[in-house]
Amino acid sequence: MSITTVTARRARTLRLAAAGLTAVAALTLTACNSGEGTGTKSEGKADTANSAPADEASGSQGGSEAGSPQGGSDKGGSGNGGTEKGGTEKGGGEKSGAANSSGSAGSSHSNGSGGSSGSDNSEQEIGPCDINKLSIGVKTVKRPLNYAVLEVNSHAGVDCNVVGYPILNFNDAQAPIPVNEATKPQAVVTLAPGETAYAGIRLSAADGSGKHGYKATSLKVYLQDSDDSKSVELPGGSLYLDSTAQVTYWQSDLSNALD
Repeated sequence: MSITTVTARRARTLRLAAAGLTAVAALTLTACNSGEGTGTKSEGKADTANSAPADEASGSQGGSEAGSPQGGSDKGGSGNGGTEKGGTEKGGGEKSGAANSSGSAGSSHSNGSGGSSGSDNSEQEIGPCDINKLSIGVKTVKRPLNYAVLEVNSHAGVDCNVVGYPILNFNDAQAPIPVNEATKPQAVVTLAPGETAYAGIRLSAADGSGKHGYKATSLKVYLQDSDDSKSVELPGGSLYLDSTAQVTYWQSDLSNALD
């Protein structure tokens, strides 16, 4: 065999070997690429499979929440929950769980009044009588001799006090007749509507020992701590007085006024 023939065969063999190696390399590369693609695809399927139960659980939970009663009411309050939509998850369906947990609690109204509205049962302070709301009169008595009695009757509509003694001014004299201090009562006389208080008036000495006697034809009556007065008609139009004339403190009983 010639050298030329041997060389030609060797070259052909080398070309075939090179072609085979190229084919093997191509197949290997194709196989690697195919394996990577399969892995990615499998991985995608695995993810989808794993996410499906979660989606189903989420959808089930959403449905359960949607089916639950809307916002419990507490004493009249109502809760209106809003719908919450989930985003699409790798081709997964829409989650429409109605979140009704935002029910507002009803407000509690307390209509009870804590304050005490009861009136105070303690006695109110009683003020002095107003002379303009009193009926005043003078009358003479048989006993004791030379005595008269001053009577006041209240028509004020409320209780009032006749304080101290009446101030009696006969004939517009410069000074009223004096008071008999021995007749001062232990307590101030209180007049209820319609009640009467009394003050005794000694006009003159029974034995005639008095001096500076005179006939009084007018009388003005004052109450203590008041500038108001009331003119009172005298029985028979006039009374005889002397220097012994006196008036008692106000009394709730007529007999005490004439002692």
